[in-house]
This record gives sequence, C-alpha cells and structure tokens, in this order.
Amino acid sequence: ALVSRPDAGIVHRSALTPTAIAGVAVALLVAVVAWWAMRGGASADPTAAGVSPVSAIVDIGVLVFREGLECVLVVSVIMASMVGSSQPYRRPIVIGIAVAFVATLATWSVAIAVVDSLSANVSALQLQAATGLLAIVVLLVVMNWFFHKLYWTGWISLHNRRKKVLLQDAHAERSSRIRLLIGFGLLGFTSLYREGFEVVLFLQSYRIKLGTRPVSRGVALGLLLTVLVGLLTFTLHKRLPFRRMLVATGVMLGAVLLVMVGEEAQEMQLAHWISTTPLTRLEHVIPQWTGLWFAVFPTAETLLAQLGAGILVAGSYLFVRSRGRRTISSGAPAT
Repeated sequence: ALVSRPDAGIVHRSALTPTAIAGVAVALLVAVVAWWAMRGGASADPTAAGVSPVSAIVDIGVLVFREGLECVLVVSVIMASMVGSSQPYRRPIVIGIAVAFVATLATWSVAIAVVDSLSANVSALQLQAATGLLAIVVLLVVMNWFFHKLYWTGWISLHNRRKKVLLQDAHAERSSRIRLLIGFGLLGFTSLYREGFEVVLFLQSYRIKLGTRPVSRGVALGLLLTVLVGLLTFTLHKRLPFRRMLVATGVMLGAVLLVMVGEEAQEMQLAHWISTTPLTRLEHVIPQWTGLWFAVFPTAETLLAQLGAGILVAGSYLFVRSRGRRTISSGAPAT
C-alpha cells in the first residue's frame, strides 16, 4: 500500500505485515532448534545411540506456543472493548494472569512430587507408559478437533459474558469495588491457568524420559514465541492472523500426536501391557532412524495405533467441517 505525505511525496508503508511476522516467528523457531543441534547439546544424528532431545524440544515448544497463542487470543478479546472509563479494570486482569503464571509453576512442583512419589512403587517403564497415556489425552484435548466449534465458542463467549456482567456491575450503585477487582482478577487467572495446567500434565511424560533440561529448553522456546506475539498484539497493536497461526500449530500438533502414539505403543509393549507382533517384511523398508525421530516401528501394534490416531483426528476434523457446511446451507444460526 502507498500513502502520500505533503512533505515527502509518495512513500512505501512498512512491509512488516502480519504474515511476515508469522514467517519470522517460524524462522526463529527453526534457527533456535538448528543452533541447539549444531552446538552439540542435542544429537542431530538420527542413527546415534539414544533418542535425540531435539524432536522433544520442538514438540514442547510447539505445544507451549499453541497454548500461549490461545491465551493471547482470549485476553485480547477480553480487553478489546475495555477503553475509556473501563480501562482501569485491565490492571486486575493482568494481575490475575501473573498469579496464574505463579500458580502454574506451583502446579509443576506438585506434579513432580506426585509423579516422583509414584516412581517408588511403580517400575520406570510402567510410569513412562502411564504418563505417556496422560500426555496423549491432554494433547487430544488441546487439539480439540472434535469439539472445535463448541470449544472455541463456549470458552471465548464465557469470558466475554463474564466481562460484560462485571462492567455492568461497575456502573451499578450498589456494586462493590473489591468484588469487581476480584472478578476481573479471576477472569485473567482462568484465561491462563487452564492452559498452564494442561501443559504441566503434558510435560510429565517428557520429563521422565529426558529429564528437566530438554523440557526447560522447549518451554523457553514456546514462551519466547508467545511473548513475541503478545508484544506485537498488545504493545505494537498489530493485527496478527490468529486463525492461520492456530491452524498451523494444530497441524504441527497432529504430527506430534502421531509420534507420541507410536512412542506410547512401544512403551506399552516394553511394559508388557500389550503384545508385540514384528512385521519382518517391513524391517528393511522402515529404517531404524525413523523410530528414533518419528516413532515409526515395524510392529503391528505401533503402526495400527498411529493409523487409528490419524483416522480419529482427520475424521473428527472432517466431521466438524461438514457439519458446519450443512449448518450454513440450511440457514441455521451458528452457535
């Protein structure tokens, strides 16, 4: 786009578009992961002994960024109309978000204590299998393909309705200022803590397998990208393509889900929870490094589990999409 100025004629507007910002964020993600791999902190060789934590760092970073992106979106919707006389009520929302962040850290400590106490009575393989199942359930909830429309409409509308009620009470003569401040604080608290609670549960599986350092790096990566998006949204007042970014991270989480399902099926085999049926004909087709990086193993149980997860995600997404089209074609109001 071009703008004209009386003193400078025709000049070009800044090329820093929302799409370019999203591209810079993705490039930053790739650059940080490549730097970690090259400096030797994580093995970049897929045939090396042990599982490289690079893929785990990426998985964790994507999940944390996706949850942070959702939190930024919800908070931006809440604060969009809080201007003028309502602007002072933004402060308790910010305080509630800060308290939720501290509560998330406390929840992380409690989760570590609970999981570590279980390790005294449960074998390592069984504990990994159990926490892996929990991580998959959390990931399915985060992706929310099946309940996509209800999830988004209900969660955002709930915060908006609560905000409107509080703002109406703010103009009422009998309203209590302390009650209003607590209400807005809880509004900010719930917008972040739910996301943080899901992340804490998800990370326990990775912490048991890889330790704290790769998990902290993945969390730092996700938080870095979330802070970048938050600064662009609230400080620089940039309109970001939130829907496209959520779809992109959703697709990436779909790939993470397939990897986790393959890992979980193998851990259940090692813990003797399920049987192991080797597919000898595929042993030469599926190289060993695909198991280290993508959890693709030449066994019937692992491949069937990943196939079932893929069908579940794709089928539920197509179901919601077709249902939305039928609603539009019938002229029924969206819910």
